[in-house]
Amino acid sequence: MSLILYQHPLASFCHKVLMALYENGTPFESRVIDLGNEGSRASLLRLWPIGKFPVLRDEALDSTVPESSIIIEYLDRHYSGSTPLLPLDPTDALCVRLWDRFFDLYVQEPMQAIVADKRRPEGTHDPQSVAQAQTLLRTAYGMIEKQLGEKLWIAGDALTMADCAAAPALFYAETLVPFDEQHVRLKQYYQRLLDRPSFARVLREAMPYFHFYPYHEKLPAQFRPERSHA
Repeated sequence: MSLILYQHPLASFCHKVLMALYENGTPFESRVIDLGNEGSRASLLRLWPIGKFPVLRDEALDSTVPESSIIIEYLDRHYSGSTPLLPLDPTDALCVRLWDRFFDLYVQEPMQAIVADKRRPEGTHDPQSVAQAQTLLRTAYGMIEKQLGEKLWIAGDALTMADCAAAPALFYAETLVPFDEQHVRLKQYYQRLLDRPSFARVLREAMPYFHFYPYHEKLPAQFRPERSHA
């Protein structure tokens, strides 16, 4: 198979790319990377010495593509499908790129900071950094609420790369800083993301791994590990 995605089913940035692939039914081979396994980790490092996933390998074009946003733009350019993930209009494309970066930097990053602090050994936690991350998430939620307005998706009436970024970011972030009563549009948008078949498939495939998530007891009820093993 031409496309090989090096990824892990629990990783939010991998969810972002998986959603894009499933949205257009793009054929690919998945290679799950276990960073704790020397051989598995080495296979990733050979492609991308930074050692972070996802990484896309395109054997047909002899290309190695790292970073989730770049991977999605690459797919949109070389393996386009029925759902264009980046608009052709330059101004619209800038809006999509902005909100893609917004979700990566101001939802994903503070979310990951809180999770990383949870994993620290006892006595090494940083409550101030966690509080700052929580504040940033609340600020981001307010900005998303305003941006949505009457839109169906974050940049308009069509799902784009920015929504692929939003889905996993909000999925995990909501378990750490739940949406407030004033986030009416955000809650509705989040439900649309959960209902989108491409993202629903991502979450189904991630369910066997959710027990590794430190806040798994705060996941939506249908995704909690105890239900997945029932």
